[in-house]
Amino acid sequence: MEMGIVGLGKMGGNMAERLIRRGHRIVGSDPNEAARQRLSALQGVAVSNVKDLIDRLEQTPKVVWSMVPAGEITDNVITEAAQHLRPGDIVIDGGNSRYTDSQRHYAFLKEKGIRFLDAGTSGGIWGLQEGYCLMVGGDPDTFQAVEPLLRDLAPEGGLLHTGPAGSGHYVKMVHNGIEYALMQAYAEGFEILKASPYPNLDLEAICNLWQHGSVVRSWLLELAARAFHQDPNLEKIEGYVEDSGEGRWTVMESIEHAVPAPVIALSLYMRFRSRQPDSFSAKVLAALRNQFGGHPVHLADKHD
Repeated sequence: MEMGIVGLGKMGGNMAERLIRRGHRIVGSDPNEAARQRLSALQGVAVSNVKDLIDRLEQTPKVVWSMVPAGEITDNVITEAAQHLRPGDIVIDGGNSRYTDSQRHYAFLKEKGIRFLDAGTSGGIWGLQEGYCLMVGGDPDTFQAVEPLLRDLAPEGGLLHTGPAGSGHYVKMVHNGIEYALMQAYAEGFEILKASPYPNLDLEAICNLWQHGSVVRSWLLELAARAFHQDPNLEKIEGYVEDSGEGRWTVMESIEHAVPAPVIALSLYMRFRSRQPDSFSAKVLAALRNQFGGHPVHLADKHD
């Protein structure tokens, strides 16, 4: 089959390569010349904009996969694609869009006769070799039209049609909320091990040990072992953790539906805390303890 991919970054570029390896024709667009050169070297067709991408697609219906950051950039890609696609063509959003945006995109494109799928995509940089877990929302006939492409992107058992438009990104949103909590639990556990009275504990060896028969074994633990192998004390890494937005949306959904999710919520807040070089709330706590109990405080360095 054939597909156009808008966005040839770490995810989109690897997805293009995986599909080319499996015999599909890929047309890709990206403003970055190096990304286009990589696709060309793989025998894909590289262009710099959405219109040229759609013009170079030869099969019908034309299939365009958007793999760009969520929000305004995704909106722009879908709006531009709609100007050049015809009724019956298909747009797939594989980015981390909010599910309500996907519902809106579905309605917008349906008015023009263009079909839409939202594909929650997990796999990161390992997806090229391992495959991408795909959670896909949209009309069943649209899903079936591109199922061969999706099956070649996914590993065995890694593809599911989740339901109507928006459901794919909803499932991916909750998936990422769970991911936040799992990562936070591992992080806290290893910090306790690091602070233990046994200073020479081999954290990489513990990761590998827990992969055999332990109830906490997982791919994340395997990745932790790799990280400790590369940098045993993580001295080259700053403890600054971004969030993609999906953890926030998961917490907001838990509030909307009155579903308690304290672990996921706290893992999100810990990411916020990681970005504060000096927490003002911690200063307030220190000041209060000093005021009511005379507890000593650590004075900040003076700056000129």
